[in-house]
Amino acid sequence: MVQALLEVRNIRKAYAGVQALDDVSLTVAPGEVHCLVGENGSGKSTLIKTVGGAVQADSGEIIINGTSFGSSISVIQSIRHGIQIIYQDLSLFPNLTVAENISLSQMIEQGEKLTNWKRIREVALRSLAQIEEHIDVDLPLDRCSMAQRQIVAISRALTQGAKLIIMDEPTSAITAEDVRRLFKAVRRLNEQGVAMLFVSHKLNEVFEIADSVTVLRDGKKVGDYQASELNQDKLTFLMSGQNLEYKPFQFDPEKEGAPLLLETRRLRKVNQFHDIDLKIHAGEVVGLTGLVGSGRTELALSLFGLNPPEGGDIVIDGSLVRIKGPEDAKRHGISYLPEDRHGQGLFGHQTIADNVVATVIDSLRGTTGLIDARRRDRIWQEWIDKLKIKTPSGHNLVSSLSGGNQQRVVLAKWLAVEPRVFIIDGPTIGVDVVSKARIHDVIQELARTGMGILVISDEVTEIMQVCSRALVMRKGRIVAEFTDLQSVQESEISQVVAGIDGSEVVA
Repeated sequence: MVQALLEVRNIRKAYAGVQALDDVSLTVAPGEVHCLVGENGSGKSTLIKTVGGAVQADSGEIIINGTSFGSSISVIQSIRHGIQIIYQDLSLFPNLTVAENISLSQMIEQGEKLTNWKRIREVALRSLAQIEEHIDVDLPLDRCSMAQRQIVAISRALTQGAKLIIMDEPTSAITAEDVRRLFKAVRRLNEQGVAMLFVSHKLNEVFEIADSVTVLRDGKKVGDYQASELNQDKLTFLMSGQNLEYKPFQFDPEKEGAPLLLETRRLRKVNQFHDIDLKIHAGEVVGLTGLVGSGRTELALSLFGLNPPEGGDIVIDGSLVRIKGPEDAKRHGISYLPEDRHGQGLFGHQTIADNVVATVIDSLRGTTGLIDARRRDRIWQEWIDKLKIKTPSGHNLVSSLSGGNQQRVVLAKWLAVEPRVFIIDGPTIGVDVVSKARIHDVIQELARTGMGILVISDEVTEIMQVCSRALVMRKGRIVAEFTDLQSVQESEISQVVAGIDGSEVVA
């Protein structure tokens, strides 16, 4: 019998009375891809941080290649015994080259005092060759795509003799083609005996890459399963304890007599988007999808005043308007939930309450210039209740929340201004399948109140589940519209997105 590469036995960890991990065990064999799944807040992050030494368990045992470290292991011990964790932010240096990023950790580990540029390049090239990848090692990292950065992070891990690479949400910001490239690299490493512990919310990718799956729920292990014995419905039930139903959202503006809230006419900006004609009616959810770089986020930023267009018209309620900045957009009833909720949407060191009222703080000032505390408390409490944000108190730091609940805080922040048009870019990035379904329900409920909503996502499945019609962008242009999402196959839209439907686009 092959000795397990990693064994975690009966790990327990509590934070201020909250049991984050409760008697959790996990085994990873050499060369396997083991996926760890569960809802936001189920204990996945705590478990991988425990294995990596960033969090000390209260009790249990961690065993690596037969060596027991008791309930706690240090970061250095974990690294020296072949454990490497690649977090979602990758922890790379954008101002350094590919070669420097790959080689730096090894140079530090070996205590080298002088820089040997030839050796730095050799280490980087050797590591990339191990997974049969070709990237210009002299390229500054900030000129690399997100997929290339993932490869750089994996290559860096290999320079330190990684036997198990733990990847936290590695595909949340890369295209489908880049995912396939990443998975090829993973399989090459598996053939060399390197194991992967893969944390992901994208269940279709779990089934594509996983050999085995461990499911956590509320800090407890539900079970270990072979990927071949699961399907999406069964795995969703194991994660959440409930069966999710997706109800198609159907809305015909003409039949409903819905007024046109926002329209763009030949909106354009050089090298970003061209001749964009877009209509959003009251009560409808319009989907906008396309590959990363297709121009969809740049268009959203233009509608919110953060990336002013160079030509064309924006029409609100039948009147031409100029949106030079976010204040103009807010005055015309437009709100925007950004794709990067941590960098653009949340104040991580502030409370949940402070985040919710951030967009309306000026309106809460009385004649004396002081904030009306009662109105403030009423607003944040109302949105915590409406969006079912799981927290003991609005006075807790927003960083204490799970990813799904943080996403709802960003929703609350922009809903507090009571918009008429809501642009949501990547509404469910980094959240689990259950939180995703709940956020979809919120979006559809908002539309039923008469709000016009534009949902931007690179997940065609999500567009089909939450929207009433869909637009596809490619090379900065809208190339297709699907008005009846119930009569079209997901593969048809995906082909248009990828440009393999036979159509040509002149950028």
